[in-house]
Amino acid sequence: MTALEKAKKIASILDEKKGKAISILKVREETVITDYFVIATATSSTHLKALCDEVDYKLKEEDSIAPSRTEGYQGGGWILVDYDDVIVHIFDANSRDFFNLEKLWSAAEKIDFEAKED
Repeated sequence: MTALEKAKKIASILDEKKGKAISILKVREETVITDYFVIATATSSTHLKALCDEVDYKLKEEDSIAPSRTEGYQGGGWILVDYDDVIVHIFDANSRDFFNLEKLWSAAEKIDFEAKED
């Protein structure tokens, strides 16, 4: 699975679990730490963990892919899941507004992602 395919799959998983404002940023030319960011907003602390758990479960079960590490799961409004070539950022609304990764990484290419309509 390519990094782009993984990023799109993660975005789809987040969408299926009702993640909000999902975006994919290609940061490969901007940083050496990863190729893509997948960013999503959760509606509550419970939803934040559920989104993280679902991505973790689906990638392990369907593709045998496990994260290198996960940060922020035990508290706070931001969970970061590192899949090496894709880093997933799941925020609560306040944290997403505060950190505003899309503005911070504004030079990054935005990758089209078709969210399912409700």
